Amino acid sequence: MRGLRIFQIVLSDRFRRSLTYMAKKQSRMGEHLFIFFVCIIALINRISAFTKLFSARKAQKITSILLITPILISGCSHFNESKSTFEEANVLFSQGNYKASLDKYEQIIGKYPTTGERVLFEMGIIYAHPKNDQKDYQKSLECFQKLIKDYPGSGYRQNSEMMIFYINNVAIKDKMITTQQTQIETLQQEVKGKENEIIALQKKIEALEQKLFAYAIRKGSVDKILIEKKARQLILISKGEVLKTYKIALGGNPNGPKERQGDNKTPEGTYVIDSRNKDSRYHLSLHISYPNERDKKRAKELGASPGGNIMIHGIKNGFSWVGDSHTEVDWTKGCIAVTDEEIEEINKIAPNGTIVEIRP
Repeated sequence: MRGLRIFQIVLSDRFRRSLTYMAKKQSRMGEHLFIFFVCIIALINRISAFTKLFSARKAQKITSILLITPILISGCSHFNESKSTFEEANVLFSQGNYKASLDKYEQIIGKYPTTGERVLFEMGIIYAHPKNDQKDYQKSLECFQKLIKDYPGSGYRQNSEMMIFYINNVAIKDKMITTQQTQIETLQQEVKGKENEIIALQKKIEALEQKLFAYAIRKGSVDKILIEKKARQLILISKGEVLKTYKIALGGNPNGPKERQGDNKTPEGTYVIDSRNKDSRYHLSLHISYPNERDKKRAKELGASPGGNIMIHGIKNGFSWVGDSHTEVDWTKGCIAVTDEEIEEINKIAPNGTIVEIRP
């Protein structure tokens, strides 16, 4: 963007003054031609006064020569043709067809050598233009340097010197950017390699966890189930070591301890698994010994029934396809829900009498 801004400054200020310089040269040429034509017409009028001294045929011949001479001198047909060709080159440039525009300028300088300074300057601009995907700073420099060398008094000289300074700076910065991009790509490759190593390590860890869990199942060694309501997780613990963690869903009104029947809250406190139901409407369920004495006392003070039938269970029969996504919503009436596969694992490793601690 900075490069494009500098181009806009050059093209909108100094370059415009250079074009004004060329236009003034052409304007002065037009003024001279106008005066020349006036003189010719005056001469023709004078010739008509001397028709008595010359034959009509000789007078007509002299008049024709005088009319043709200024046209040959002015070369106006070539000027109009070169102007049209410049317009074609500029249209191609404005359309973003930079290669075709450069080819057109090559044709112009070959056919009209006197336009060399303008052609060199505009070709230099195109070769270095920020939007030119095939930009060539070296060719751009060559154009501006040739203009300064071959046309030392050109109105384009000052802008050409500025462009040489600009291009040299841009080339240095582009080289720095390329170097930095190469370094970034190298670092990205290194990071990607590390990511692959991390993935491989994670797979090893998962394999070890599965072996450990399988061993725990064979030994039936889970002695505690810890449920953390706020974190929405159920943790299997054996001799103080975490064996496995599961994501869970709670009651529809999860904040705070269960106080009464029908409040859709999940209890908080310490309980045990006291029974299980393999014919549950929720695939498989482990009954928790709620309410304990504290729960009963709280409900009595409220003049309400504490409720009961709190379970750790799977997903409702017929909806097992929901899988892990069931944990996105707290949907039970106070129970703790896991997937069907997970409740089967817990059932195998947590016998009746396993402590269940439910924390806020």
